[in-house]
Amino acid sequence: MNTSDPLSNWAMQLTLQSLDLPPGQEYPVFVLGTLTYMTILLCNTLVFATIVFTKSLHKPMFLLLLNLPLMDMIGATAFLPQLVTSILTKNRSISYPGCFFQAFLLHFYGNFLFLTAMAYDRYVAICLPLRYMSIMNPKTLMRLIIAIWFAEILFYIVLFSLVARFRICRTHIVDFFCNNPAITKLLCDDTKFNNYFGLFFIGVIQGIPLVIVTYTYIQILLTCMMMKQADARGKALQTCGTHLVVFLFFEFNAAITLISHRFESVSPYLRRALGVSIIIFPPVLNPLIYGLKTKELQKSIIKMLKKVR
Repeated sequence: MNTSDPLSNWAMQLTLQSLDLPPGQEYPVFVLGTLTYMTILLCNTLVFATIVFTKSLHKPMFLLLLNLPLMDMIGATAFLPQLVTSILTKNRSISYPGCFFQAFLLHFYGNFLFLTAMAYDRYVAICLPLRYMSIMNPKTLMRLIIAIWFAEILFYIVLFSLVARFRICRTHIVDFFCNNPAITKLLCDDTKFNNYFGLFFIGVIQGIPLVIVTYTYIQILLTCMMMKQADARGKALQTCGTHLVVFLFFEFNAAITLISHRFESVSPYLRRALGVSIIIFPPVLNPLIYGLKTKELQKSIIKMLKKVR
């Protein structure tokens, strides 16, 4: 296994997949991309600030939700500024360090652990209401949030350290943005171990959350069916249903995108479309979904907007 001179990678320029925009469409797409990024920053900052500065929202559910706007802004910032700049300059090149950093941030953004923690919070609130405050107490909640951030950072450091050991022999990124599978395809050497670890990574980062979320929502559904009060049942199902839609959208798209790199028969256009949709749609829709569907958050946002006026 040849691992010689991996430091030479950091001086190289890579080329991202061409956008193949029709002539004359560069500026409309640039404007659309810029407006999308500004919308993402505005909406997610509003949700984040509302939760931070509204004491009545300092509850486990909203403190866990607080992390989603941060993740969404990280993902959008890692992708959209570079994309719109390349459209304007008609230059799809990116430095290896820039590509590496973009890939790290996008993988970090695309995690399921906070969505999983939110599902667990709803499970305790609906299925074990009398024990909710003892289970989701402030100390436990803070430890859970810190543990998720630490686990994510550590896991991706290990994942990308495996790639950084090798020289690259190619410079063409097969996607519109940098990611671990695309960078792995640039390596000169045998990448079987990286592929095996990548599959293990997919199993851990997506399989375990899927099992936990499936279990919690089965329990929530069974509990809701036994509720005598129709209003309480409807409110619980509405809150959890919104979260479940977001989770499944993320889970499905991420799984297809990551696995498709390992099967040449999968259309690259499908892979790229799903990959971009993961980065664009959740940061746009999450503030709207949680802001509109969560009455308490919605009222607090309206109050904050009135204060700003």
